[in-house]
This record gives sequence, C-alpha cells and structure tokens, in this order.
Amino acid sequence: MIWRGFRFGMLLQIAVGPICVFIFQTAAASGFWAAEIGVVGVVIIDALFILAAIFGIGALLNTYKKAKEMMLYFGAGVLIVFGLSNVVGFFGVTLMPSLDFLSEQSMESVFWKTLILTLSNPLTIIFWAGVFSTKIVEEKIGQLDIYFFGLGALLSTFLFLTTISILGSFLTVFLAPVVLKVLNLLVGLVLMGFGIKALAKSNILSFLSFSKPS
Repeated sequence: MIWRGFRFGMLLQIAVGPICVFIFQTAAASGFWAAEIGVVGVVIIDALFILAAIFGIGALLNTYKKAKEMMLYFGAGVLIVFGLSNVVGFFGVTLMPSLDFLSEQSMESVFWKTLILTLSNPLTIIFWAGVFSTKIVEEKIGQLDIYFFGLGALLSTFLFLTTISILGSFLTVFLAPVVLKVLNLLVGLVLMGFGIKALAKSNILSFLSFSKPS
C-alpha cells in the first residue's frame, strides 16, 4: 500500500501548485537546506491533513458548504498577500512590517511561510477524504492500509519537493542576484494568480449556492 500511495502521490505532483513554486524560489534564493526546511513544513501539514481526512473531518466540512466557502476565501487571501508581498518587495517595499520574520529568508521564516501556505488550502482534507472513502468502499481495503497509503503519498511529496529544492539550488550558482530578484517578482505574480483563481472559484460556489432552488 505504501508503494500504491507513493505512485498516486507522484501523479498528483504533476499539477504544479503554489507550494512547488515557492520551494523552487526559496532554493534559488537561499540554497538547498533552506528550501528543505520548507519541504519539512509542507510534509508536516500534509500529514495532519491526511490524518484529519482519515478521521472524517473532511466529510464534516463537505457537509457544511459555508465552511468550505470560507476556507476558499481564506486560502485565496493568504496566497494573494504572500504574492503581493513578493511583488512589492521587488521595489524595496515591505508589505508586512509587523511580520518582519516572514520577510526574511532565514530557515525559520521559510518553515513558517511553508506552514502558512500549505494551511491556506485546507480543502485538501476534503480531497483526501474522498480518496480514502473510495479506497475503503470500492477496493475494500482496511483501516491500517489507509494509513500506509497516506504514508506513501507523503513520501512522494517529500521526494518531489526535495528534487525541486535540488534543481532550484543550482540557480544560486548560475544566476546573478538581479535575475534572482526578478524570479522573486515572477513567483509573487504566480502566487497572486493562484489566489485570484481560488477567489474566482469561491465566487462561483457562492453564485451556485445562491441560485440553487430551495
């Protein structure tokens, strides 16, 4: 089951998201080990999400549509703020002066940034709840196997993001500081794009909920 979970997790990695982009940028700007601390943060939150899904919290959230909608707004807001912080940072402006530790590139700040970014998509719980429900009902696998499947998925996340960290760290050697600064700007725009996309999805859900006949 660990191998099956690993294969499934690697398939999910094809859809590059904001976390992958952020890890790549961190490795390019601060090196492999700083990015790898971020990878650890991602794996910790993903593990909590998977456990929450197994324990049924995902099904609970799926029942209360308003809670799901609020989570989408929260996630979109986090991505937009982080992206905007990168963009204005390109021009030497600090968007979050009260959160100076997040504007630095120390290992501690990278860890907290990845924790917050990963938490910005709590609907991952619902996704995993659906996956595990399908595995239990259709494939008739036991509770213990579900944990092994989740462990395999976590291992795929760790391996994939570690590979991204290695690739990004090579840029530190080959690219000039001004190019890395432009990369930070591009990453900021990409994060804002992910946030706006999530926000649009929230508005669509709100419209469907409002227009649904009673």
